[in-house]
Amino acid sequence: MTSGAAAKQMLSELRAKGLLWPAVMTLLGVAILIALGNWQMRRLAWKEGLIAAIVERTHAEPVSLAEAERRGGDVEYLRVKASGTFLNAKELHFYAFDEQAGPGWHIMTPLQLSDASLVFVNRGFVPDELKDAAKRKEGQLTGEVEIIGLARKPEIAGAFTPANDAGKNIWYWRDLPAMAAAALGPDSPRVVPFVVDAELEPRSAGWPRGGVTRLELPNRHLEYALTWYGLAAALIGVFAAFAGTRWRQPRP
Repeated sequence: MTSGAAAKQMLSELRAKGLLWPAVMTLLGVAILIALGNWQMRRLAWKEGLIAAIVERTHAEPVSLAEAERRGGDVEYLRVKASGTFLNAKELHFYAFDEQAGPGWHIMTPLQLSDASLVFVNRGFVPDELKDAAKRKEGQLTGEVEIIGLARKPEIAGAFTPANDAGKNIWYWRDLPAMAAAALGPDSPRVVPFVVDAELEPRSAGWPRGGVTRLELPNRHLEYALTWYGLAAALIGVFAAFAGTRWRQPRP
């Protein structure tokens, strides 16, 4: 019997047993589930590369802001350093939650550089009761300071991200143009196109407390991939059991 004839006979048997369309749908479902598993494996490789890059960058020697800007958009988690004067009266308050202290704020303060340009520095966390700068005067650094931190790119608000309220100085995401307009007015000097999350400085006293950058990225892609592959195997098993029962039934 030729292969073509065998295939026709198999199709005829499947139709007779009422298994043709279940087989087609099972093959389609298995193909989709395996494709989803493969996609999660590609995501796993991407996430592991990103985590390795973050580890490398956060332990590297800091570069100047000028060097960071020369890299274009490839600055996320790059360790940078800058010197200038904090414009403490222009600080912005970003809602944050600390596992120990509870709800509070990240204090984003413009740092004026020697060429009069500015970079926004996330100086760190303060509890809600210390939101008012008058209650943490010892943390209001004056004069020339040097900061070291991690570069963070501006954000795009997600579907469920609350809107920033510049009038009340309540912020939820990094919108640099709006931040510059709120803190410095429409005629603000040039602003560096990224924010710097200041590192925790053990010698500094008081609030805010730096070192707030979250470096532990969620990575469950292998778990998701195994789930998709497992569902594909389960679907094959269910169809095999169903087809075995049907196949043993006498043809009407």
